[in-house]
Amino acid sequence: MNELLWIALPFVAALGSGVLVYIVAQAHNDAALARDRATLIEARAQLTNQQKAMDDRVRATEAEARRQALDDFLADVRVEERHYVREMGGPLDRQKCLVLQERVCFRSIPLSQWTERELPFDGQPELDHWLPAPEPVRQPIVMPGGAKPRRLLR
Repeated sequence: MNELLWIALPFVAALGSGVLVYIVAQAHNDAALARDRATLIEARAQLTNQQKAMDDRVRATEAEARRQALDDFLADVRVEERHYVREMGGPLDRQKCLVLQERVCFRSIPLSQWTERELPFDGQPELDHWLPAPEPVRQPIVMPGGAKPRRLLR
């Protein structure tokens, strides 16, 4: 029996060392896996932050482009105004009213019909109150040497 023990002892020692190697290797693999997971979590967090920052930049750029397009559109939209005095009523009781007409135009294309507003009018002082301020008179361009300015043909 003693001989059998001496023959089995190396197998038991080999089995025990195999179990210990397996336990140490498993712990080493678990530690490496934990490090890799931490690195992966860190990389995902960075990617998420970069994605959010990129989305914010894209939204800001789109909003700026929309604002610029709206500003460009509104720069081409204008309101045309005209006014005149209308006399209403019969030959004995004539009443005067100031008629203001407005319409919206895009460049030179009218977008709406003329809209009229009638305001009571009794005399010249109130006419100045309702009408817009006159535009300044533009002087012609004078070139040095008395030459006439040329127009650029398109």
